[in-house]
Parts: sequence; C-alpha cells; structure tokens
Amino acid sequence: MFTGLVSDIGVVERIAPRQGGARLTLRPGRLPVDALALGESIACSGACLTVVERGGGLVSFDAVPETLARTTLGAWRAGTKVNLERALALGDRLGGHLVAGHVDAVGEVIRRVPEGQGARLTVSLPPAIAPLVAEKGSIAIDGVSLTVARVTRTELDVALIPETLARTTLGEATAGTKVNLEADVVARHVARLREFDGPAGEDLARWGYGTGGAA
Repeated sequence: MFTGLVSDIGVVERIAPRQGGARLTLRPGRLPVDALALGESIACSGACLTVVERGGGLVSFDAVPETLARTTLGAWRAGTKVNLERALALGDRLGGHLVAGHVDAVGEVIRRVPEGQGARLTVSLPPAIAPLVAEKGSIAIDGVSLTVARVTRTELDVALIPETLARTTLGEATAGTKVNLEADVVARHVARLREFDGPAGEDLARWGYGTGGAA
C-alpha cells in the first residue's frame, strides 16, 4: 500500500522489450537506490511495480502486457519523468490516502488553468471509474493523492497547490497529457458489493454499509 505522497521523480533511462512486456529502467533523483531491496514495491506514477534490479544509480522493474495495456506505462520512452513512492511501512504517518497502486483507468488532461498560486486540472473520467469518484473524495492521479474538487459523469477537477506542482510530474501536465487514475479503494469494494446486492440494499446493510445493518 501507498499514501499518494510522491517522494521523488525519476527519469526513464531505457526500456527493453521482454516477451510481450518490458523491463523498465529508471534513474531516481533522490531515492537511495542501494537501499532498495529486490522484490520491494515502488509506485511508479501510480502503478505498483516490483524491483528486479538495482545498482549504479538505476532501478529496474518488469511490466507485463496487462500493465502496459491498461496504464500509461506502455507509452513511456527514454526521458519520461515518473513519480516515485516507496511502499507504506506500518507506523508511518498516512498523510494522503490509502493507495493500492492498481490503476483503474487512464484519463486525459482536458485543460489546465491557473488558480491562485496553484493550478486546476480538468481530467477526463472514463466510464469504468466514473461511479467510484465523488466530490471531496480522494483520487490518485499518476500516483499523487488528491481531493476531487468537482466531478461530473465525464470529467473531474483537482486543485494543485504549489508544492504538488513543484514536487511531482503534474507540474508539467497540460491538455492532452495522459494520466493514471486510481479510485479510492473503499469505493471500489463498495461498487463490487453492489453487484451482488439484494433487494433494497439488504446485503449492503447486512455487511455494515448504510443503515439497517446488524449491530
């Protein structure tokens, strides 16, 4: 699990095709590469990847075809900037929200407008994720924990403070930029429960959601 608080920006050094997938090699900016353990999970612009090699200032991950097809990783090239976050350790402060690193959909920045000292991004909302996004709820965009400022059936707005603009790749996001989207994990599971819900929400109530459940 992650918190959506980006700790570093890395740059893609090279991409090597591997049996339909790819080995992605990045050069972190500040992340202590030699301290990373093989098998450790790192959120790379919101996608949870496993460290398979590290050393010489570089860290490598293997991405399977499913990951390349369902995230922005398939469009990465040498020079692409990537948000990086190490996995949450028990006892750490949870400054953002719980992020699994499982990308739900890819959105596209529709527009960016200045707002005070920050900026407001409007991002397209694919149908698969739209029911999971609520105003004032949480969403991870390229691995960055953000609060939804406005949402419709087809788009959402987030307000970016100067710190976010300076410390993440969203500082360079403009109209047309593709971004990884992950909805709040609780919303995802509630939506799944609804698929099996009985009449008038009986099952959801029994499982403790809403009113009328067992004490």
